Amino acid sequence: MKVALFAAAALVALPAAAQAQSLFAPGPSNPGFYIGAEGGLNWLLNNNNYNMDLGYAVGGVAGYDFVGPRIELEGVFRSNNGSGTANFGNVFSNVRGRIEQLSVMANLLYDFFPGATVTPYIGAGAGVAFADAAINGCSLCSTQFAYQGIVGLGYNVSENFRINLDGRYYATTSPAAYSNNNVTAMLGLTYKFGQPVAAVAPPPAAPSAAPPSFMVFFDWDRANLSEQALGTIRQAAQAYKTKGNARITTTGHADKSGSDGYNMALSLRRANTVKDALVREGVPATAIAVVGRGEAQPMVQTADGVREPQNRRVEIVIQ
Repeated sequence: MKVALFAAAALVALPAAAQAQSLFAPGPSNPGFYIGAEGGLNWLLNNNNYNMDLGYAVGGVAGYDFVGPRIELEGVFRSNNGSGTANFGNVFSNVRGRIEQLSVMANLLYDFFPGATVTPYIGAGAGVAFADAAINGCSLCSTQFAYQGIVGLGYNVSENFRINLDGRYYATTSPAAYSNNNVTAMLGLTYKFGQPVAAVAPPPAAPSAAPPSFMVFFDWDRANLSEQALGTIRQAAQAYKTKGNARITTTGHADKSGSDGYNMALSLRRANTVKDALVREGVPATAIAVVGRGEAQPMVQTADGVREPQNRRVEIVIQ
């Protein structure tokens, strides 16, 4: 029973494993510049001074993909409402307000499966942030050193478009009133410029030239050569001499007006007659092969016993 359950589980898991393997399998990709927009949710972690609500983050990136490593310049605006203690002339009061911050970061990221449909990635960044000094007061007036760590998953919609979903810890050197520690969930869309270089297909191979061939025809039940046939044989001999080192095959045929055995013998006599004529024209006998096909390969299909001039022939092929 346990073996059957295990086998069933394996059968269910195999297609899912194969699909996952294809999703994460590295594929072709091209380096290039990219730009993108992103947005998501920001948690400004609560501390002794402030109790912050869930906020938002929006931004944009411009970077370069080296196919694996990526570098980018990122700008993100974060905003969180909340409540906290504010100082009004040494009088401390609990108020509601907002903390806003704008960061400009240089990020270094790495895709683990570049070119795959789905690729996990990690990254880190550092830069400058302009943040509110407190929950009340001046806006973006405190300049801070900012840093972040990123873990995410990218989905390559095409060679140009990519969707990223990541989580990041983002922090700055703290303004006096609060500790600026953030967790951000970000969804982004990027566009990579350019197209992959298409492989140049080799030119189609030129079709190989058919070997020179000639055809000699015979009268019914004859193996002797007419003047026209002798002229064709002289042309074949000249073609052999022009070609140089070559082989000739003379293949004899007969029509279906006789018995199979008789027609086989007649086709061989015709092929040998042509061979002898070629030898007289200067072709070495050792360069000529003789084949008889009888009535097995007619040029014109006929019923048995029909006399057909096109089927009484010898084919001369030079290779």
